Amino acid sequence: MNVQVQRGNRELWLSFIAAVFIGIAYIFVVTWINAIPRASDLFGHSIGILGFILMLMTETLYTFRKRSRNARWGRMSSWLDFHIFTGLVGPYMVLLHSSWKFNGLAGVVTLLTIIVVASGFIGRYIYTAVPRTADGVEVEATALEAQIAAIDSELQAWLTSQGDNASRRLAQNLAALPAHSGGWLAIFSRTFSEWNYRLQWWFEKSRLDVKGRARANQLEKMLRRRRLLYTQVNSLAMARRLLALWHAVHIPIGMALFTAAFIHIIAAIYYATLLR
Repeated sequence: MNVQVQRGNRELWLSFIAAVFIGIAYIFVVTWINAIPRASDLFGHSIGILGFILMLMTETLYTFRKRSRNARWGRMSSWLDFHIFTGLVGPYMVLLHSSWKFNGLAGVVTLLTIIVVASGFIGRYIYTAVPRTADGVEVEATALEAQIAAIDSELQAWLTSQGDNASRRLAQNLAALPAHSGGWLAIFSRTFSEWNYRLQWWFEKSRLDVKGRARANQLEKMLRRRRLLYTQVNSLAMARRLLALWHAVHIPIGMALFTAAFIHIIAAIYYATLLR
């Protein structure tokens, strides 16, 4: 079973790059017309429509794929990346569409959008604390413990093959560093804990010669994976409880957002188009 131990930040970088290009286009339009584009103008209207379409895709496509148990079109990890990308870029475009005016129902929609995006960031962090396969299936603690046992055997075989005390001493020092505990605070602070762990590895390797550093790099890969698996075993139950709580809060707020957004769109069409 291929357990997804730690997600990367690819979707966040792609969202950032897209936001930069959209921001450049927005600044170009502001410079061209020497004013903030109004929501009813061609640019403001277009960016609002595209942003809302992306937000609809965020709420519908990933959910549909997740509930389609027999579907084989794309891995859940890829759909999650797409979900996060559209969930960041879409609201950003809607924010630019607002012309920085937040009065009335439009202001309510903007506020709810900000809350949903912030909640999505929190949810992503909790979601990554629950180990899954590449297809999004949650992994039980017994499977993680089996992988830990396999890494322990691999680690022991590697140390035996090296036959030097320096590698053994380094393995003992770094393996003794505590993994994250199972509390909720540890789930949200695991990034800082990982940075600290990598910093200690850097200090340890800086004391070695070139040959010792090459061995240390091999050892680091095994120990880091072992430590991350221990982290997931310790925090699995808490992460699942937090994820259930997050769903209970995030979904109603999302429903309120789209209800307000649809009312706003219908009102905009009625007053800006039908009454003209």
